[in-house]
Amino acid sequence: MKTLYRAASALLGLIAILLTPPAPAAGLLRPVDGSLPPLKIQSHLVDVTLRDGYAVTQVEQVFANPNARDLEALYAFPVPDEAAVSEFTYWIDGKPVDGEVLEKKAARAAYEEEKAAGHEAGLTEKQGYQRFEVRVAPVRAGKSVRVRLVYLQPLSIDTGIGRYVYPLEDGGTDEQALAFWTADEQVQQHFRFDLRLHSAVAVDAVRMPKLPDARISQQGPGEWRALIERQGARPMVATNGDDDATAPVPAGSPLAGATPPHAARLDRDLVFYWRLKPGLPASVDLVAHRAPGKPRGTFLLTITPGADLAPISTGRDWLFVLDISGSMRGKYATLADGIERALKKLRPGDRFRLVTFNRVAAELTHGWTEVTPETTRRASARLRAIQPHDGTNLYAGLQKGLTLLDADRVTGIVLVSDGVANVGQTGTRDFLDLLKRHDARLFTFIMGNGANRPLLKRLTEASNGFAIELSNSDDIAGKLLEAASKVSHQAMHDVELRIDGVKTADLTPARIGTLYRGEQLTLLGHYFGAGEAQVTLKARISGQAREWRTRFVFPATASDNPELERLWAFARIEELQNRIGQSGKTADLEHAVIDLGTEYGLVTDYTSMVVMRDERFAARAIERRNQRRIGIERAARQRRRNQGAPSRRVDQAQPMFHHARPSFSGGGALDWQWLALSLPLLFGLWRARRAA
Repeated sequence: MKTLYRAASALLGLIAILLTPPAPAAGLLRPVDGSLPPLKIQSHLVDVTLRDGYAVTQVEQVFANPNARDLEALYAFPVPDEAAVSEFTYWIDGKPVDGEVLEKKAARAAYEEEKAAGHEAGLTEKQGYQRFEVRVAPVRAGKSVRVRLVYLQPLSIDTGIGRYVYPLEDGGTDEQALAFWTADEQVQQHFRFDLRLHSAVAVDAVRMPKLPDARISQQGPGEWRALIERQGARPMVATNGDDDATAPVPAGSPLAGATPPHAARLDRDLVFYWRLKPGLPASVDLVAHRAPGKPRGTFLLTITPGADLAPISTGRDWLFVLDISGSMRGKYATLADGIERALKKLRPGDRFRLVTFNRVAAELTHGWTEVTPETTRRASARLRAIQPHDGTNLYAGLQKGLTLLDADRVTGIVLVSDGVANVGQTGTRDFLDLLKRHDARLFTFIMGNGANRPLLKRLTEASNGFAIELSNSDDIAGKLLEAASKVSHQAMHDVELRIDGVKTADLTPARIGTLYRGEQLTLLGHYFGAGEAQVTLKARISGQAREWRTRFVFPATASDNPELERLWAFARIEELQNRIGQSGKTADLEHAVIDLGTEYGLVTDYTSMVVMRDERFAARAIERRNQRRIGIERAARQRRRNQGAPSRRVDQAQPMFHHARPSFSGGGALDWQWLALSLPLLFGLWRARRAA
């Protein structure tokens, strides 16, 4: 293991790519007429609840129009990972009005007609994988406008670490948007980020990197709160240093009153981590929703395996496939520095290759190169001489990197990209065919909020790998702790789940594939009837078939988590859109997405949310389905607010696993420095012949 850790520490410098300058801000409202001065952000209030396996994020903003005439304004923010926008509220005459979801063209037409008639209206649309856009009109001269958005997203615990990101940085990959967004992102009066974590499982500590003024406290058993708040022009929120807030914070600590030197700006992601206590048992957890008298319920099933996955120790080749396109400007210098330090630390006997790509792909080495001081010096000099520019031919980079793989050696490939393929072959099918020809598993380092997550995730899923998302605000070691031992241990392949005794349907994901050490299996689905079910998990470990079983009860009624219906619908929509990305758009697939979006009130690539006066909804005969759903969800959230976090474990009587869930330390403290030793084990493309 010592040699393994020496090889791991060799790549620590690579992670310096996280420490890039702040990207252009998002979450801004400005006039559609770009010649007018930007609107002022009077307040930006964020309330987040992490509970029962999913997050509810509410963002409320008030903007002031300093111009002498009424105008239309556009508000944009990055698409959070796997987030489903469920509420858009616009205050009209001091009264909040909730939006309804229509097919995208119909929603835009209704908004434009209401706007042209001088009526108050709002529209929320999804612009691909990059951002949500909210339009409101009219914003009265010298007046303010108030809007609220709520989005839902699933949570997961990976190797004992949970992570939530409130995204504010633009990814820098949409040049047209960058040319437009020149607004002032500074909050004038009040900023608040208020996050509450409710966990029935013991939490060891929580953390917010690079936010020394975050006030973190434990509110009670299993309840934690992180609060960042500033009034007026007082400095707040983000620093460019490595300071952070870590709980528990003793009374009188300098962290409690620290004031960073920058004013409140919406230009840096806010990242929150929580770590479970080590040594916890593996578990099966069930959250269900089924309204009284309804024949069908919705469930969220989370399996945290405790399978005994043994470590693997073999020699390695290292392949670096690096994006040097124009969208990597501002990121490349630290990337090159990290690669240089990594090369200097590789073990004698290791080999490496360096492949770069922008409009074309090039190899900086001549095939596999033995690690020596001279070869690493020459390679580092070539890296430093590169200036990122031009388009992104991701296909060419992968194609060149996948050549010359040696079946007799384990190969670790570090692919670093924002995934915005815009040159050469860009279709998902092209990439999938390429991976199939090389019989390989792909692990991807996804950079920034503007990254093409759909493409990169489809590739990793198809090859049974995994994708790692990173924010510039992530903790270097803390973020990557989640998967630090994945590629150094056996994995569970060909995973299947079977439920008998209770009828289930519409499970998503439909195909599970591979589970790596520390990963959870999370499924959403529908169930009919109630009572005890037998659940069987099957997998292959090192080629040998394994099986685990348990029994538990699906409830006849459950009303505390109605949001599960939207989460299921959104997961199903994501699968449909993956099929569209792989095979092309068809009328059936498009209509299926539209039907789910309108039934469950979700903003998608084909549906949008429109707000207008109540009487205008009635005049247009638009059914208020989303308004009714919002009422049910708000009532449930209010009930949950007054309750502790209940245990969702259902396999106590018959545990599915007899080993503890994986963790990295036997102590209670967060030893982030030690974790950095295993960072490079997070990345790799492993030959299937040599995989566990």
